[in-house]
Amino acid sequence: MVEPDIPAARGGPAEPRSARPADVTWDRLQNQLDWFDRKSALAQRRFKQLKLATLMLAAGLPVTVAASAPNWIPALMGALVAVIEGAQQLFKFQENWINYRSVCESLRREQYLYLARAGHYGDTADVDTLLAEMVERIIGQETTHWVEREAT
Repeated sequence: MVEPDIPAARGGPAEPRSARPADVTWDRLQNQLDWFDRKSALAQRRFKQLKLATLMLAAGLPVTVAASAPNWIPALMGALVAVIEGAQQLFKFQENWINYRSVCESLRREQYLYLARAGHYGDTADVDTLLAEMVERIIGQETTHWVEREAT
């Protein structure tokens, strides 16, 4: 965030001041917390929706057979179960949900430790640099893990 300087004593207009590294780091932390929180919640919703659909279709199969429904109905239901489970494997909603939540909570932990000047933030004079390094380490690790997950 760019903040104006206090106007000079000679009454001239304020010059914009560059964002401080601490502000940039804090903004990045907040941005990443929001992103991972949103993506985790979305992946959780998708996973649970697809899993519930699978359960309902699978539970309905014996009912349709017992009710002497036309043969195409249980066949369609079985095919839908296979497609939904394939989508689960392809899009990895459960895995992404868990990983994104884990990253979000790791970032949140760094935020709290930084604000309280606790843990490793209590042992250093340059807490802003340490926060930047920790945030980037956590994000970098998740990026590496994401690439590995997508490759499989």
